[in-house]
Amino acid sequence: MPEIFCAGEPTGVGGLELALVEGQIAGLAAGGRSDSAQLLFAARKKMRSFARALDRTFALRRELRRMPRPETIVCRCEDVAYSRLAQRRSWRAAKLQTRCGMGPWQGRVCGPATHFLFDWSPDSVRPPIFPTRFENLSALAFKAETEPSQVTGGRA
Repeated sequence: MPEIFCAGEPTGVGGLELALVEGQIAGLAAGGRSDSAQLLFAARKKMRSFARALDRTFALRRELRRMPRPETIVCRCEDVAYSRLAQRRSWRAAKLQTRCGMGPWQGRVCGPATHFLFDWSPDSVRPPIFPTRFENLSALAFKAETEPSQVTGGRA
């Protein structure tokens, strides 16, 4: 999208190398150097292709759905076992009754696990990024330059 620059996990999980190339592309594009950014598109395409190949190669087989025991932890953040989730009919019901998906990882681990195990889809996903205005960032930089550091007592 025009004037939206993003890299890493928000664009899809593909590994460190892909995230680094995407970061370079985003930085160059944000800096008005679109021609330089476009030179990295082939590398990004190659790394995305590799990520898709990994997804296909290591896709979970359906018979693995029968493996969890009642005490198997599905949501590590909230310590929710398979048996507690198996009693629910949906992601929302599980979330309301067990707090599954409400811990620090916000369902990023247990969400895909419950999707695989129960065919549940989250009703809504909390975005990993939030827009901010450059004026807010520049105000933080100005504040850091003018206020004494709490650590050293001097300027930042």
